[in-house]
Amino acid sequence: MNHPPVTLHDKKFKIYIQERKILHSIEVVAARLSHEYRDKCPLFLSVLNGSFMFASDLMKEMSIDCEISFIRLSSYSDMGSTGQVKEIMGLKESIKYRHVVVVEDIVDTGHTVAALLPQLQSQGPASVEVAALLVKPEAHEHQLDIKYPVMEIGNDFVVGYGLDYNGLGRNLRDIYKVM
Repeated sequence: MNHPPVTLHDKKFKIYIQERKILHSIEVVAARLSHEYRDKCPLFLSVLNGSFMFASDLMKEMSIDCEISFIRLSSYSDMGSTGQVKEIMGLKESIKYRHVVVVEDIVDTGHTVAALLPQLQSQGPASVEVAALLVKPEAHEHQLDIKYPVMEIGNDFVVGYGLDYNGLGRNLRDIYKVM
């Protein structure tokens, strides 16, 4: 199938990862999560806005009892991280003694995860792990253990499948990278 480039604002993007590969990779991670969290009823904590598509597809593949909640954090402006994580909408329910899996769209610098994990740990969960659709090891500025990476990618700017460029591109079914 031919995927023409897409233009969002002032940038052109070309196909990078097709939806079928994304969905297959999510199935693999969901099977692992279902096995490792059987009998634990984990709480998936989806970091909005970018992880909404990933969280939805991940939840559909889970074969165990589980719950989901949402928080909204921000550390991006245009095509790069601002280096500061700002909480926009916080967690409403207690996570004390719960097994929490943070659902992230992308971990590049790691600022968001590095700021979020201590906040969550301070609330007394049984465990906290991270499931990330995309991980950019080359871009990490923090020592991070992403236990459930779906895919590793290079240090490219990407859009689609929930990821955006200044608000556009989240609705693309595939992931595109800047040309």
